[in-house]
Amino acid sequence: MSQSQDVIQRPLAKTGRHPKALYVLFFTEMWERFAYYLMVGILLIYATDTTTGGKGFSGKIGADVVGSFIALVYLTPFIGGLIADRYLGYIKSIFIGGTLMATGYIGLSLPGDTAMFVSLAFIIVGNGFFKPNISTLLGNIYNREDLKPLKDNAYNIFYMGINIGAFFCNFVAAWLRNAYGWGYAFAAAGVGLIIGLIILAISIKNKEIKEADVKKPVQAEDMPLSKIFSTVFLPAIIAAVIGWFLPKEIFGSAIMGTQANDAFIFACLPIIAFYISLWVKAKGQDKKGIGALLFIFAIAIAFWAIYNQNATGLTLWAEKHTDRVASASTARITGAIFPMQKVTDTPRMVNKLDPYMRVAKDDSGHAIQEMGPDPYFFNVPKDQWPQGKEVKLTNTELFQSINPLFIVALTLIFVPFFSFLRRRGKEPTTMSKFGMALFIAGLSALVMVFAIMSVPSIYTHKASAIWLWLTYFIFTISEIFLSPMGLSLVSKLAPARLTALMMGGWFLSTSIGGKVAGVMTSFWDDFTDKKMFFLILVVAAFIGGILIYSRIKSLNKIVKDKTGFD
Repeated sequence: MSQSQDVIQRPLAKTGRHPKALYVLFFTEMWERFAYYLMVGILLIYATDTTTGGKGFSGKIGADVVGSFIALVYLTPFIGGLIADRYLGYIKSIFIGGTLMATGYIGLSLPGDTAMFVSLAFIIVGNGFFKPNISTLLGNIYNREDLKPLKDNAYNIFYMGINIGAFFCNFVAAWLRNAYGWGYAFAAAGVGLIIGLIILAISIKNKEIKEADVKKPVQAEDMPLSKIFSTVFLPAIIAAVIGWFLPKEIFGSAIMGTQANDAFIFACLPIIAFYISLWVKAKGQDKKGIGALLFIFAIAIAFWAIYNQNATGLTLWAEKHTDRVASASTARITGAIFPMQKVTDTPRMVNKLDPYMRVAKDDSGHAIQEMGPDPYFFNVPKDQWPQGKEVKLTNTELFQSINPLFIVALTLIFVPFFSFLRRRGKEPTTMSKFGMALFIAGLSALVMVFAIMSVPSIYTHKASAIWLWLTYFIFTISEIFLSPMGLSLVSKLAPARLTALMMGGWFLSTSIGGKVAGVMTSFWDDFTDKKMFFLILVVAAFIGGILIYSRIKSLNKIVKDKTGFD
């Protein structure tokens, strides 16, 4: 059965018009991403904060928590997509997932480590039900013959909604944590998600949405869910347990920095094997489509490792190595809207830092404290200290609004530009966009190498915030080329009965990339020469781009044979 047969055929709408359902899903996803990016934007800062009520974890543990969360939050769509495909349907799954996530966000406002980890678990599970299925629902709507040519454009519009939410959330987070504390910021994420669910509930009877909410019946060649649990998830759990204990027993320490990292890598192996088995068992055009998707998933890991630096490595860079002192005009304007972060060089008890800005510890592993200025001034020349006066800073999380700001602005440029090229038959193919995206992402990481070289030493001087603006600008171009195209490509190439499951594969790629970002950031302090940290990302992205172009002709043919479009 073709994908176009999965939805009930209605009279064709006027070609070129997007249905109302697109905008319902646009606002639903906008508020869901507002919630997610608000939370993830401050999670690492909260986990490592020792001065304003945060958890006070070490940098390694904080990066491990955030990296593991990002990895797992994109791993659960594998099962969430499958359950929606076969049993629950997409609408019901979205509401279940949204409710779980809202509970988790609000739970993060509660005190105690237990509340934090339980709440993160709610968000992880909830995202598994929400994330793949709202994207699949959108794809099903655009499987109508009159809407197929608009699918890429629809995903770009949908992606704009994501980034509008991601832009505004950081200002809300900064305002609430400066004025009231961390708990209020996390609770605001829960409120945002509830608003998104209300928008969807109001429009639940929309015809396009109802007709796209079609469960895929199990085919004779499909693996039963019980078998998937026994042959995929049970082995994954066993592999995770082995990964937690075995490397430490054999080598005396974790292979990837922490036991959690090792457990995750081991757990992924059975899931990866499952996706490979789907390709091995497939036939004809399905086999080519699945094979192309698996190739893209593997390559995209490099992209997602750079993307997720936003919440990991670049967050630490913004916090520790970026000049965040607000200008007089910025402080006056911003301060009139909400309270700003304030620091002073007046001595107080702070953690002692070594020359590489690592927390000094005693023989028992406890942080050594000493009298000194706010840690912000560690790598600020003393002649630039404020001499007892308060200094207003731009909150670290606000830098994470740069990327979605550029997404919205550049999407308004690139979408009509690609439409212009399409009308003239000159638009790059989807696969060409993928290849270009990898090279551009590598260039964005290269910018950070130049940022490090722009000051005598990042341990004695802070770099200009302009470097972060530039790296985000370049990366945003790569994101426009790849991320919405990825969702669209899955909906084009995946067999109809496996659409949500293959969406889960796309998010598995994101998951592994997020974990790679977390693993790298857990070694942040060990990269005393931070240029090597970013050069690894440059090389990985460039290799990915080369691999895409090495198969560009065959990949283009697969897409065209499957869809009729490039």
